[in-house]
Parts: sequence; structure tokens; C-alpha cells
Amino acid sequence: MDVLAGLVPTLVAVLLLAAIALFGLTAARVPQASAPLWAILRGAAQLAALSLVLAGILGNPLLVAAGLVVMFAAAVYTVARRIRADRRQTAAIGAAMIAGNLAVLIIVFSTGAIEFSPRYALAIGGIVIGNTMSIATLTGRTFHTSVRDHWDEVEGWLALGATPLESTRLLARTAIHSALVPSIDQTKTTGVVVLPGAFVGAIFGGASPLEAGRFQIVVLASILAAGTITATLLLRLIGAVSQKPAPEIFATRKVRTA
Repeated sequence: MDVLAGLVPTLVAVLLLAAIALFGLTAARVPQASAPLWAILRGAAQLAALSLVLAGILGNPLLVAAGLVVMFAAAVYTVARRIRADRRQTAAIGAAMIAGNLAVLIIVFSTGAIEFSPRYALAIGGIVIGNTMSIATLTGRTFHTSVRDHWDEVEGWLALGATPLESTRLLARTAIHSALVPSIDQTKTTGVVVLPGAFVGAIFGGASPLEAGRFQIVVLASILAAGTITATLLLRLIGAVSQKPAPEIFATRKVRTA
């Protein structure tokens, strides 16, 4: 009972914050205004389940590996759904993300920058997978929109004899840059504007500020490296466009305009 009573303030705060997001988006007539509310509820349920699972797997390398595989599969599925990928593109998303994540984890653990243990493998792996998911989503959506909006230019390049990949090369570069901007800005402003979660978590876990800072800079560098590999490889694999993409559907219902 004491544990449940201690959760009441958290539940109240989370519900109030979710209500603010729902009310603000509804008042502005933004499509899918309830999406943040459902995301918060789903995230809370998943974190509760994860907390129970982690207590039993942190000491078991095989279970940690299985947990990372599940995280990775869910991340690939999320990206594929967001960019409306077909089977071939979904395979490309998986290949790009696994390349980025594996390269980073091999470097981080083989150099000794982070201790190779189930606990740290789960922490670093989960953070990097989550961020490469976001970067892959931003890359795919930005590229898709840019090709559609600049189709006359792409079609002109194709008419001049350029390959589908060559005709979208400049748009792909812009999409990659745009997708990496949030991670770059977070890294540049760490300690000045941003107190990243890994740093705060390490401090709360009892690590010294120096140790927490060392851990955080490794995490930030890992995100940028994995994101770069993922974004560039993804558009290398799906960037050959020979016909105009279909318009994206951002809402399933018609939205009234003021």
C-alpha cells in the first residue's frame, strides 16, 4: 500500500501534463490531437512492465541480449510504420540501424570506454537504439517530403540521364543533415542548456560528476556516430526514386480549418 500511495503524486502530475498536451492540440485543431495522451499512457505501461522485467534479467547476458533484440525489432517496426515502408524498405531500415548500432557498441566496449557487462550493454544499447530510431524516422520522412515537393527537379535530373539515386542525392544530403540537427544541438548544449538523462541517472545512481560526465559524452558520441551511419546507409538503400511518392496522410479524418 505504501508503494501505491507513493505513486499517487506521480500519477497526478503525469495526467495533468497529458491533459495539457491534449487540450493544447485539440484547441489548435491539430490532427491526431490525442496521440500524445495515448503515447504517455502506453509509455507508462511499458515502463512499468520493463521495471519488473529488468529486475530479473540484468544479471543474465542471454536475457539482456534477448531484450535488446526485442527493442531493436520494435524500433524497426516503428520507423517502417512512420515512413510507410514496404518490405524491401523495412529490410533496408533494419540493415541501416543494425549497422549503426553494432559499429558503435563494438567501438565503445572494445576500447574499454564503457565496461562490457549486461547492465551497461542494456543501457547503452537501449539509448542508441532509441535515438537511431528517431533519426531514421526523421531521415525517411524528410526525404520522402523533399522528393515529393521537389519532384520537378528530380524529374529533370532523370530526363538528363541521371540514375534514380543520383537524381535525389542533394535531397538525401539535406534530409540526413536535418535528421541529425536535434542530436547535434543536444550535444553542443550539454551542460549549458541540457542535462541529459544518462548524466542525471548516473549522478542519482551514486556516480561522481566526473564519472557521470565521462559516461554521458560516450553516449552522445555514440548517438551521433550511430545516427550518421544509419541515416546515410538508409538513404543509400532507399534513395533511388524513379517515380513521385504518394502524398503522406497525416490524419484519418478531415480537419476543419478556422
